[in-house]
Order: sequence, then C-alpha cells, then structure tokens
Amino acid sequence: MASTGLQLLGLLLAVMGWVGGALVCAAPLWRVSAFVGGEIVIAQVMWEGLWMTCLSQSTGEIQCKTYDSTLALPTSAQASRGLCVISLLLCLFALLLGVVGVKCTTCLGEGAYSSKARLARVAGAMFVGAGLLYLAPICWTAYAVVRDFYDPNIAAPLKRELGPALYLGWGSGILLLVGGALLNAGSAPPAVRPTPTYGGGGRSNPLPVVMEEKEYV
Repeated sequence: MASTGLQLLGLLLAVMGWVGGALVCAAPLWRVSAFVGGEIVIAQVMWEGLWMTCLSQSTGEIQCKTYDSTLALPTSAQASRGLCVISLLLCLFALLLGVVGVKCTTCLGEGAYSSKARLARVAGAMFVGAGLLYLAPICWTAYAVVRDFYDPNIAAPLKRELGPALYLGWGSGILLLVGGALLNAGSAPPAVRPTPTYGGGGRSNPLPVVMEEKEYV
C-alpha cells in the first residue's frame, strides 16, 4: 500500500533540491579565483557562473556582468546551461504530478488509488532523472576546474578553484535523487487479494451438481 509519510517526505526533499538547484543555476559562484602564488594581499576576486561573471574588490564593491553572447561561450558552458534548465523544468512537471498523485490529496477522487499511485511513481522517476541531469554539469565543471588547476601550461592568474555553488549543487542533486526514490518507494500499488480457488482442474467456485431421482411405477 502507498505510504503517505514516505510520499510527503520524498516530495519535500525533492522540492528542497529543486529550490536549491534554481539558486545554484543562477549563482555566479561556480568558479572562483585561485591564489597559488606568493601573493599576500588579495585585491580582486573573480567569480564565474553560467550566466554572469562578477569581480569582487577588496573594498567590498562587487561588479557583475552577464555574458555578452551565448553563442560565444564554450560548448561545455552552453551544455551546462541547457541541462540545468531542462532539469528545473522537469522538476516542475514532476512536482505537479507528485501533488496530484500523493495519497493525501483528492485531485482524482476518493477511489482512484491505483491511478494516483501510478502518477506518484512517475513523478518520483522524473525527480530522479532531473537529479541526474542536474548533477552532470556540476560534476563536469568540477572536473574541468581541478584539471586546469593542476595543468602546468595554464598561468597562475587563470587558475580557478571550486566555488561554493558547486557544493550546494551536489547537495541539491542528492536531495532530488533521494526525494524521487522515496516518492517512488512510498507509492507502491494497492495490494490485490487473490481469488480463492477450490478443487482441482483450475476451476474456481464450482457449482454443486444436484442429482434428481425419478420414481418409476
């Protein structure tokens, strides 16, 4: 049977992952400046995200600028944008299906338990798929940052470190995966009681045969 507690917990975790994923997608803190030399005074810190880049001064002033052209961005940045947007839209559709499919709502009527459980399982699978799509650009960006950091051919001022948005992105992706799995696990179809059978030959509920006695004169 469907478990309302697991359904609500999974839906809550998935919504938290969705909100966190939206914040990470808009944040410019995917990559930050790395100071690997002997510099003691840090005058400027560069922040880079999917949609804009920011320059933080030591005086506390922050200047941000969106990228001038989407087509001029690297292919990896364009793919990361697309995957994040698709993941967030998929979470939106999954949320709508999940609200309709959870056991405590009456959107489909009182007796539509099978249909509601099926919708909830689809919503859980969509949340899991959205989590996988969302983690792909996060992991790829982290790999590229680490690779370039240890590349001796890249100058020190051009090196970057993992920004705090990547760590929040990993947490949001895990929330989507766990929330979708709990929503799916808590939406088991209703148990169907088997029909009892009697006797052999594959017959169920055989009708008794009544023998009539005839009197002969």
